[in-house]
Amino acid sequence: MPAQAKKGQKKSALSGFMGFTPYKEKKGEEYMNDKQLAHFRAILESWRRELMEEVDRTVHHMQDEAANFPDPNDRATQEEEFSLELRTRDRERKLLKKIDETLKHIEDGDYGFCESCGVEIGIRRLEARPTATLCIDCKTLAEMREKQMAG
Repeated sequence: MPAQAKKGQKKSALSGFMGFTPYKEKKGEEYMNDKQLAHFRAILESWRRELMEEVDRTVHHMQDEAANFPDPNDRATQEEEFSLELRTRDRERKLLKKIDETLKHIEDGDYGFCESCGVEIGIRRLEARPTATLCIDCKTLAEMREKQMAG
């Protein structure tokens, strides 16, 4: 479906996710067949490419904008901006690692199944979070355990 929904059609919340149209399952279709795996591989590779482009932009931005301002306030502002940008890139670096691990799961034939209980994670959950490794039930239990441990 194009970015703009046609008159009378409902626009899916997923249709804007990285420019991908949600996968349309066919009745009786096998879970995590070649078409579905190709769909998720394309999403993950596109996401990875976008993150790598951001890394390149950050490096160039920091090289181009780095200046030794005589005013301490200007210098502090620039340092804070760079610090924030580097923290963001660090989170993205961790996400890149997770994307690479997920792509390996696709290659190994393990993608789409819960690491804890082995059930299908589900197409819609994976489209919302392509790097998910737990089904919604196991993820909910894990979050409850985390809250109990923290509280």
